[in-house]
This record gives sequence, structure tokens and C-alpha cells, in this order.
Amino acid sequence: MLLSVEHIRKHFDSDQPVLADVTFQVFAGYKIGLVGPNGCGKTTLLNIIAGREELERGKIEKPNDVTIGYLEQRPEIVAGRTVMEEARLALAPLIAIQREAEEIAQKMAVVAKPSEHERLAARYDHLHEQLLHRDAYQLEHRIERILHGVGFVDEEFERPVEKLSGGELNRLSLAGLLLAEPDVMLLDEPSNHLDLAATEWLETFLAGTNAAILLVSHDRYFLDKVTNRTCELYHGTIEEYIGNFSAYTRQKEERLMVQTRTYEKYVEEIEKAKDFIRRNHYGMKAGQAEDRRKKLERLESEPIAPPRKIDSPPMNFPKPDRAGDIVFRAENLAKSFKATPLFHDAAFTIERGQRWAVIGPNGCGKTTLIRCLLHELSPDKGRVVHGQGVKIGYFDQQLHILDDNILVVDAVRPRNKKIMEDLERRKLLGAFGLTGEQQLQTVGSLSGGQRCRAALARLAAEEANVLILDEPTNHLDLWARAALEKAIREFEGTVLFISHDRYFVDHVADHLLIIQPNGRFRELEGNYTTYRHLVSRGLIIDPFVKNADVKNTNDSNAAVQQKNNIVSSKSPQKSSGQKMSYQKQTSQKSGGVKRATQGNQAAKNVSSYAANEKQKNNKHKKTPQEIKYGTHNPVDGEPPEKPLVETHVKQREQKRKRKFSYRKVSDVEQEIADHESMAETLEALMLLPETLRDGNRIREITAELNKIREKLQNLYAHWEEASELN
Repeated sequence: MLLSVEHIRKHFDSDQPVLADVTFQVFAGYKIGLVGPNGCGKTTLLNIIAGREELERGKIEKPNDVTIGYLEQRPEIVAGRTVMEEARLALAPLIAIQREAEEIAQKMAVVAKPSEHERLAARYDHLHEQLLHRDAYQLEHRIERILHGVGFVDEEFERPVEKLSGGELNRLSLAGLLLAEPDVMLLDEPSNHLDLAATEWLETFLAGTNAAILLVSHDRYFLDKVTNRTCELYHGTIEEYIGNFSAYTRQKEERLMVQTRTYEKYVEEIEKAKDFIRRNHYGMKAGQAEDRRKKLERLESEPIAPPRKIDSPPMNFPKPDRAGDIVFRAENLAKSFKATPLFHDAAFTIERGQRWAVIGPNGCGKTTLIRCLLHELSPDKGRVVHGQGVKIGYFDQQLHILDDNILVVDAVRPRNKKIMEDLERRKLLGAFGLTGEQQLQTVGSLSGGQRCRAALARLAAEEANVLILDEPTNHLDLWARAALEKAIREFEGTVLFISHDRYFVDHVADHLLIIQPNGRFRELEGNYTTYRHLVSRGLIIDPFVKNADVKNTNDSNAAVQQKNNIVSSKSPQKSSGQKMSYQKQTSQKSGGVKRATQGNQAAKNVSSYAANEKQKNNKHKKTPQEIKYGTHNPVDGEPPEKPLVETHVKQREQKRKRKFSYRKVSDVEQEIADHESMAETLEALMLLPETLRDGNRIREITAELNKIREKLQNLYAHWEEASELN
């Protein structure tokens, strides 16, 4: 065990404690994701563990030789050093060992006394073992590798730290912590200020490090990649889950179902006992009423906690007025900043109802592009045309839409609405998670997450039919992000947004606008998963790789060859004797059912993309005869081949008849994953001590588990049929 946190309690100004009774342990190999809603005390807990805040009650224990490193959200770095010098400070203990080893080696070369030489040799061997164990013979390479990983380039290594921006200071502080390699890392939003490439590099680094990790992050993909356990902090207490964030969400839902059922049964028993006592306190059943009263006392002396449910705010945007079919048309846009070109030759069209994400590395001009679309900035070249009936609502990253000096309930009223009833504004704020006294505070007194919610409520009040969002998920907790995703997906208007949250981009966008290293734009129909698959196959340039070579990704031959490779790998020809069962196939997949589904969908997108590229470059258009008969053109007097349509119909008739109703393979796979997860949870519940003491509860769980297993057998058969016949 590396760290033990027992019964921690902490108050601030309110009567309710931020941390009421926090207890958990950190063992070697644990990579814990600490999750919870905004304001639940996650940063406070990290500060207490790191010794930066006092605790009121409880204790924190660790072995003397265990080191703890803490990444703060606002690091303090002393001026007067360069980036490289600041990074080297993290390795000061190793550098000191190196110097001592060198000094001892020099002494051994001149010492004459055998006993002294033996003592020095023993000390040198000890130091040498330490240096080997901590890979200290390539320190300069380690420093450069980690500085590059967090986003610094060689030219920035000699920059004075006092000239770094806030985001660059955060990245330098992160690099120092990674170089120091403490036994336990406390990380508070480590992916803030990192672009996608640096975030993915950090994921890989943390997933492979031997250090134990306690991680606070709102990036769901980051939590999934790094963590193997999850601690939920809510109402001042910790509840532990095994697995990453995705596993946590499944287990949480199942645990809530059990907690709700148990709590409802408990409340029902209490109400029945009270009703019986009230009706029979006097009379023939007075003795029974007294027994019920004693039972009621026992029930109330050991209360069952209500379900530990974290509610998502019911965010929604009103139904918009209809705009024209074309919302934005950009024609040959170009823009430079301080003589540095950002982008050029940008030409794209955004249609009504589409949801576009703009992605690219930090500083590539994403926000500048949006300001050009809004006509807030004039492009150096080209123009932007707005469609008929377009009404834009803009969420800017700095939240300038809100006035810090007025009350929240007044700030939500849009300028274009002279009259908006107080009750209507309060309901709107409540829908975005701002309730009670929060509505009567000034905007300037709100936390970052609360200000973000207020800005989104103001955006909803404007009743726009086009939403432009610049980093809308900043400061929002995981539950608010999920609510915003749902609200945007259900919005019937058009959406254009910038976000570094890959999960958000994946679940919201249906089109991507990618700013590439050469300053050109690349349009892509699909989401983040589609984009990563195209990058991995070399079909488009990765804009997050510095100094990426500019390649002609529209080359038709390369696209066709890539398409053939993807199709052949996706649809291998197997005989019926070679088909594997669902269980066997899924056991061979590293990511399980969910990743397999996403991979298949991405492969379809890649195949579709390659086919489109081929079609664009193919000047020969097929004749109606070719469409019907295929590419073979019969010559005069030669009988035509059978139409392809007829061939496909006969092939389908030869397939076996369906036993189950038609369903998409991906839908069946998702249901299988859900039922397997439920079965795992029920099996874990049966091993709990409180369950083993309750025979009735064991029978209930066993019956439910048998039903799920029976359902799974049907689902496996359904999956095999759908895979063959769809």
C-alpha cells in the first residue's frame, strides 16, 4: 500500500461539510479516476493529500520512502530560469547522484589504500544501481522527449519561464512532474492547455508508467485510456468502482437500480408499519401494533441511504425557426495574424441541420475562422455569405455574452427580448443547473462551471437557429457535458463548434472541418473516430503532428488501393465451417464489443471516403447499361450477362431464413455488452457479505441472473444470424 486516506473531514463556510467521511487506499499499480460534480471537493481532497490544506478530522498515512507529486491547476514557477533549466530541476536528485558517482570514480583512480578503495567501490556500485534502475544515463534525452510530448519545440527550450503564458506554465509544470516520477502522482486536470496530440501522448505515458495515479479530469476518453479504478466523490463521501470511466458508468447504473429498489422497499415497510400502528394502536390488535412499533424503531435506527444519484441538468434549446438550405458559404477565405498565415483557400458550405466541429492544433486559427464567419473579422481574401433567415447565437470562450456586474437572473435576458418574465428566466436557469440562491448572485461571483451554464442558458433564451460554440465544455463536469451533448443532438438547427473534448466531438459532430499544417482546410463527413482512422491509414494529414509532410491525399490510385485493403480486411471470405461463435470472436477483440462496433463503423466511413475519392477522380461515367450489367459491355451478337440485381436476389434467396427479427449488428452487440455487464454486477453482488447473510436476497439475485444468462444465449444466436444475413 502506498497511501491510506481514512475518515477525512473538511468544512469551509457552509454548515454542510465539503468532505464528510472520505476513506480509500492507493496500492501500487492503481490508476484512480476521481470523479464527481462541480464543487464536490475533488481539488480540496488533492490539496489535503498533498499537504497544502489542513484537515479537520481523519488521517493520511504512507510509508516513509513513498514520494508524492502534485500537479496544481495554477503552478508557481520562479523567474530567472529557462524552460530547459526548469525541467532539469525535476531531476536534481538524479543529477546529484550522477555527480557523486563521477567524484567517487575519480577518487578510486588515485586512492592507494585497499580498504578505502573497497569502501569507495561499494558506494559506487550502490549509486550505479540507482542510476540504472531510474534510467539516469540518458537524462537529456528524457527531458527532451517529455518536453516534446507536452507540446514544446526545440526553439522554446531556452525561453525564460517568465515569458511563458499561463497554459505554457501548466505544461512545463506537468513536464517536471513526469520527469520526477514520484511513487504517487496527484493530477488535477492534466490535459488542460494540451492539444489533441499532446493529450494522446500523455495518455500513453500515464498508462505505461509504474507510478500510482489519482487523477481528476473531465475528459472521458482520457479517463478511459489511463485509469483502472474509479472513485466517485459525492455528498462528502467516496464510493469505489473497479475499471475505467466506461466501466464506472455501467456499474453505476446497475448499482443505482439495486439501491433504488432497496430504498423503495425500505420506505414501503416504514409506511406500512406506521399505518398499521395508527389504525390499531387501540383495540384488538394493540399487541400486534406494539410489535410493529418496535420493528419500526429498529428500521429507523438503521436507515437505508437514498440512491446515490447524480442528476444531469435537463438542458435543451428551443425549436428554432427554419433557415435556408445553405447556412454559411465560405469562398476562398484567407487570414494572417501579424504576418503569420493562419489559413488560406478555405472554401466550404454548411447546410441547415448539420453539426460541424472545427479541429486543429492550438494557434492554427480556429477562433479566427469563427470570427470571420460571424463577420467580426474581415478576411484578407475571400468572403463569407450567410443564408436566408439565419439567426446566430454565439457562445464565446471568454463568456463575454455575460455582464459580471448584474444578477444571473437578469443576465440571462437576451437583448432582442424586451419582455421576458422573471418566472420564465428562473425556469430556464434551472434547466441548465442553476437553482435557488445561485440565480440571485452576480455573474462575477459564480464559479467557472456556473458561469458556463449561465452563458448556455442565455444562448437558449436567444432562440437562434444557428449555434456557434467556442469550447462550450470548458469548466463543465461530466454530467453537464452529457446533458449538453444530448441537447445539441436534439437541436433541430445548425451547430458549428470548437472543442478539445474528443468524446464530445465524437458524440455530437457529423461533419469535421480540419485545419491542416499547410493552412488548408479538409472537410470530412463523420466524427472523431472516423478522422483518427483516416489519419492512421494515411488518407489525410494529421494536423497535430508538427512539421508534418504535405502529401497529396487525393491521389486516386492510393485511395483505391487503400479502399481495397480496408474492404479485404473488413470482409474476409470464410466458409461456413470457419465461422466463429460470438463469444469466441469477442474474446479475441482487444477492445470488446463496443470498440469493435466503433471500429466497424469507422471502417465503413473509411471505405465510403475512399470510394468517393475514386469517384471524384474518375472521369468516365457509367452508362445505364453498365449500371445494370456491371462493367462488362456485351458486343454485338453476344448475349448479355445476367443483371447484377437478379444475381443478388438469387444469392439472398439461397441464404437461410431468419429466425429472429431484423436488427442492426451494432444494436445487438450493444445489448449483449449491456447484459454481460449486468451479469458481472449481479455476480459481484452475490459475493458481498451482506448478501451472503440474506437467503432471500441470494434467491432474488440468482433468479435475475438466470434470466439475464438466458437472454444472452438468445442474443448470441441473434448476433450470429445478423452477422450472416444482414
